[in-house]
Amino acid sequence: MEAIVLAGGFGTRLRSEVPDLPKAMAPVAGRPFLEILLDGLARQGFSRIVLSLGYMAPTIMSHFGASYRGMALRFVVEEQPLGTGGAIRLAMTEVADDHVFVFNGDTFLDLDCAALEAFWQQHRKPVIVGRPVADVSRYGRLVVSDDRVVGFAEKGSPGAGLINAGCYVFPTSQFDDRALHAAFSLEQDFLARAVPATDIGVFPCEGQFIDIGVPEDYRRAQVELAMR
Repeated sequence: MEAIVLAGGFGTRLRSEVPDLPKAMAPVAGRPFLEILLDGLARQGFSRIVLSLGYMAPTIMSHFGASYRGMALRFVVEEQPLGTGGAIRLAMTEVADDHVFVFNGDTFLDLDCAALEAFWQQHRKPVIVGRPVADVSRYGRLVVSDDRVVGFAEKGSPGAGLINAGCYVFPTSQFDDRALHAAFSLEQDFLARAVPATDIGVFPCEGQFIDIGVPEDYRRAQVELAMR
């Protein structure tokens, strides 16, 4: 299996806690968060990782080098911010397989990747990983029908539901119609427009989920990810 990890963010909301590092390298239980994320991917059998970088890219590149725990690492660096969609489009130029997992470099998700790979092989269509939470107001809600995503409810509405966990599987050719180095948002410019007309599957996941992008959850991760 092969994955793209989006690790180019500025970490503006986390700056009070981590003022001098890229967000993905924020220390969690004494280790860079990205190490914890990559350790999990190594345990799940990934062989190749493309790291999509931007802010302070050399810090990440020099820390990891060309391989990590038996996984080959490739780096793509945004010369200017490309948004989530543009970053994935650029990273896909380094993907060798016909499909690729996509993970956010600031989110830990305890996901059964072998089961998701089997889901992909059965359906071979874009997949969003959904995570049930007690309150969707921070994230927005996935609207699902018959194992496919049919819409997105905006952030702010409280209540339990299924959220976009920030993990996907896409055909490597998914964005070939978009220009390289063109900025666009995966969520707003692609998914929100594609869902009404495109068959996009949903893969529910009940595993541990922590987004370290805000100080409250970053502090929570220090405890909850200490054994990872």
